[in-house]
Amino acid sequence: MHFKGLDLNLLVALDALLEEASVTRAAKRLHLSQPAASAALRRLRGWFGDPLLIQHGKRLMLTPYALRLRPQLAELLAGIDAFASQPALFDPAATHRRFRVSMSDYLANVVLRPLTIAVAAAAPGIELEIVSPDDNSADLLDRGEIDLLMIPQEFISPQNPSRLLLEEQHVVAGWKDNPLVQRPLTAEAFAAAGHVSVRVGRITRLTFAEAQLRALGITRREEVIVPSFAMVPDLLVGTFRLGIMHERLARLAARRTDIAIVPLPFAFPPMREMVQFHRARTDDAGLNWLLQQIDRVIRANDAPAGFPLDEATSQ
Repeated sequence: MHFKGLDLNLLVALDALLEEASVTRAAKRLHLSQPAASAALRRLRGWFGDPLLIQHGKRLMLTPYALRLRPQLAELLAGIDAFASQPALFDPAATHRRFRVSMSDYLANVVLRPLTIAVAAAAPGIELEIVSPDDNSADLLDRGEIDLLMIPQEFISPQNPSRLLLEEQHVVAGWKDNPLVQRPLTAEAFAAAGHVSVRVGRITRLTFAEAQLRALGITRREEVIVPSFAMVPDLLVGTFRLGIMHERLARLAARRTDIAIVPLPFAFPPMREMVQFHRARTDDAGLNWLLQQIDRVIRANDAPAGFPLDEATSQ
């Protein structure tokens, strides 16, 4: 397919080449041979009249012109994807479509099981692919490689629309035989205890809870640091460690694990978990349908928050 003489397939190749800054990696991503990817780069250089990628030591670097092209290309490809994803009428029961959703393991534990049940019942032809958020999630959303990004409000990108998914409180969790959770927890005891904490992403971005602790000037003794929220409960059992957990996840974990939940011994703002989608997908009927299902699942499965806790989670 050509448009004004440009082979439109080359735009996909250009996206991969500029993203990877490597002919070898771009070829692998495009499922092409390296000579074919090199040939695509030559044609693109000829079309745009710019080298696009230049050698710098052992690496390729984007030219200033290529850097200017990247955001325009991402916008163009996302628009094409949105255009191609919109049938005249959206019928969940007849639709065959895959949605890629980026969510943390905290949200996956809270939302995913009832969501897959609801989607399978109403739209058996829809596939859900869940990807873990990382430092490049906002770029993936911009390029149309994921459909939805679920992330705390503090980390959302201003380039794309977002809306509130849920508000979450945080609690302290500990082994049910830990004396610290058998009596009112003080800030001093909290700080003195050993902790299981969470870091996410390759650059170990602070979680919402850790950012709030730092803002309050509260330091804690981190004995174990893990990349997953769902790993925390099992690492508390049989120890005197504490962990800050999302309340919804903590309540789920308390049903299957020997942990108890107590309130934080200091004021903590609620976390506002947001969902983002590409600005070109605002009128995507299928995506809006999926958002409605997610919202219904969250509302249907929300228990009243706060303390006192029910018998399953309290001492």
